[in-house]
Amino acid sequence: MTDIQRHAAGMQAALPEILAMAERCVNIDSGSYMAGGVNAVIDIWAGMAAGMGFAVERTPLPGFGDQMTARLPLGGNGPRILVLGHADTVWPEGIAAVWPFAHEGDRITGPGVGDMKTNVVMALHAIRMLLAEKALGHLASITLCIVPDEEIGSPGSRAWLEAESREADLCLTLEPCRPAGGMVVGRGAVGAFYLNATGITAHVGSAREKGASAIAALAALVAPLEALGDPPNGLCATVGILRGGEARQVVPGSAELHLDLRAPDDAAGEKLLAEVRAIAARPPADPRVTITARGGFTRPAFPTHAGTRELYAKAEGFCATLGIPVHQVVSRGGSDGSFAARLGVPTLDGLGPITHETCSRREWVEVPSIVTRGAVLAGLMASAGR
Repeated sequence: MTDIQRHAAGMQAALPEILAMAERCVNIDSGSYMAGGVNAVIDIWAGMAAGMGFAVERTPLPGFGDQMTARLPLGGNGPRILVLGHADTVWPEGIAAVWPFAHEGDRITGPGVGDMKTNVVMALHAIRMLLAEKALGHLASITLCIVPDEEIGSPGSRAWLEAESREADLCLTLEPCRPAGGMVVGRGAVGAFYLNATGITAHVGSAREKGASAIAALAALVAPLEALGDPPNGLCATVGILRGGEARQVVPGSAELHLDLRAPDDAAGEKLLAEVRAIAARPPADPRVTITARGGFTRPAFPTHAGTRELYAKAEGFCATLGIPVHQVVSRGGSDGSFAARLGVPTLDGLGPITHETCSRREWVEVPSIVTRGAVLAGLMASAGR
């Protein structure tokens, strides 16, 4: 039996415990702005990490849950490994009551089941297995960072993650593995831009001319903003929200527009952002309307460099031994791994279990992949620096 096959056997033995802990976590509402729920999930993970010997630090992030940093010095001369995960989800309060964790056959489902509550539970059990095997003594350390605000771009966590990345030799990121085994070796830049318009309210029947429509001013910008996109070349500018107004019979005095930005690299992102700002600065057709703008790129591009290719090659070999599919993905979506990769830290992403229809009410995880992808993650840690 090879090392990677032994890791898979160990993860298979731990699977019932992994599923039980995943169920506890998935059934806790933990949207990004629900600090109590995020912290309740972190409580579970922090308890397990502490039980394995990690020194756990929790730093409250105002308006969000805690930033969890769990450090495990190992005393070896090998690499310092950074493992990145998050406790928040995209889901609103009350979602777990109407869509609780469910296990049917080889599928588990529920809010955040693959993005990424099962993933972190899988990683913790993989580390526990390796410690029991005494397979990590060559490493200098493992640091596990759990982010409370990842789903909204990690605005309060970026500086912390960059500081931790500077102290790491490689970064393993627990975003879900794509269907058919896609591991992420690169990502584009991701941003968000917000426009707020203020007009003048008036009754649309008796005093229409006294009003100035905030909605009309922003609606006029939708087409030119979206025309900046070039999806085949990785450029996207997408209006996801346009809303405003007070009542059907009132000229809208306020409105807001939310624009999602994607670019293949940081230079293209800077150019796109400059073009967005130029459009946002155009005077409204009705000079009585004022528009304010804010935002930019929240996640840098994740470049694929030699260290990442080496990590992927190792993972590819492990997958071949286990007889499971794997392929490289360069994603338009963002993750916290981008912060490490941009600083030159070899980074491999998509190391969670295989997840389908992420961030939809149909999100589900392939249960057998918890075993195999957990084994691959374990293999990457146990073989680091060797």
